[in-house]
Amino acid sequence: MLVRQAIARIIAVADAYDAMTSNRSYRTSIPQHIVKEELLKNCGTQFDPVFSRIMVQMVDHDTDYKMQEASEAVQGNTVHHGVTDGWLITDTVTRMQMCSYPDDGLPAEETLPSLIAYDSLDGRIHPGQENNRDMLYFEYARIRLDGQVTGENIRKSETRTLDIKPSLEQPGPETGSALFRVEAIRRRDHALIRMTSADRVQEVILALPDNTRFLYLAICAEHCEVHNIYVKRDDMASAEQIPRIAEEISFIDGCPEGDLPNIVVDAWRTAATDGVPITDDMEISFHSMSLPTARTIWHCPFISIFSSQDGKVNGPDFREYMLLRLDGESWESDEHVENKVQVDLTGTFAGWNNWKDRNKEGIDCTVTIRKEKNRISMHTENLGVVLDSTTTILDAIKDVYIALTGDQCAITNIRIK
Repeated sequence: MLVRQAIARIIAVADAYDAMTSNRSYRTSIPQHIVKEELLKNCGTQFDPVFSRIMVQMVDHDTDYKMQEASEAVQGNTVHHGVTDGWLITDTVTRMQMCSYPDDGLPAEETLPSLIAYDSLDGRIHPGQENNRDMLYFEYARIRLDGQVTGENIRKSETRTLDIKPSLEQPGPETGSALFRVEAIRRRDHALIRMTSADRVQEVILALPDNTRFLYLAICAEHCEVHNIYVKRDDMASAEQIPRIAEEISFIDGCPEGDLPNIVVDAWRTAATDGVPITDDMEISFHSMSLPTARTIWHCPFISIFSSQDGKVNGPDFREYMLLRLDGESWESDEHVENKVQVDLTGTFAGWNNWKDRNKEGIDCTVTIRKEKNRISMHTENLGVVLDSTTTILDAIKDVYIALTGDQCAITNIRIK
């Protein structure tokens, strides 16, 4: 009976997620951040608290939005209407190949395909204002395959023609098609897009406005038909460096540094401090600032209690016993642990919108930690949110560490007492 109840509760959460993230005849799919808020809002009421938290963790780790329903590629002859879905550009090389057939009666220079560089919550183009709000659609630039770049949301772009002879076997002239090859990589706030046509090889370098947003490329068939599209991503990160054309974006330059190096966490747990061994009585203080792109309460610092061979997050034999966000949300990551978290709001708490705004301005935080044998207690109060947690480790662990990480935040001036 207990197994059946557990299965039913899992299915209830999974069905709700599928319903919210699938396209329907009466609406398009709901974006991930709204789905996550619904899961958290109904945790313990409509949804089982354990399984809804697991689903929220899966949403957090689904950075490519592979859990959502995919849309079919579309084609047309106007900007934004004849576009494919986007491909996420990372530090592994994404390779594209396509054939283009021009519309009748138009000059050749007006019938080239373009690439749209953008970000959105579901990795798809959402040009209309009615969709931008929900999907957080942000268009960096449009890159025609002749090297022309247009866009207001990049800091700088540069197009270079390389002294390389193209090596493309073009279709026969009787087909009227032209063959193109594109290679794209991204490293933090810069992206490089190499385009090969019949007569030249060009590179476009984009200086992006931040390190935090994703970068997708979609193929746009403006006044042409694009067909035979092949896309492949390398398994290994590229060793190729992107020439820098703008200053590196930093939120920690000039900030005071304490006992641990300052860190910037551009996305979900992309950086963490080294672990500090937990002693019987200790205190960690730091300055935190949510990044300008932060939009939710969980874009803040996290506190991780863990063990590993080298004392580093994700080191050999890494086991995480507690992950506590400053907004009070927590995850239990190891079955051999019992966690209790108490969240209280004092009279100085001015609401979560104020909490988000104040975190963007920057706040000073202090966390006190006490260890009694296998039980670790933490206490912190920030902007009227009081957190008290107890972590009881149920098996014998010699060394337990604490580290700071987070999502879309900068953590500086970290001091250990």
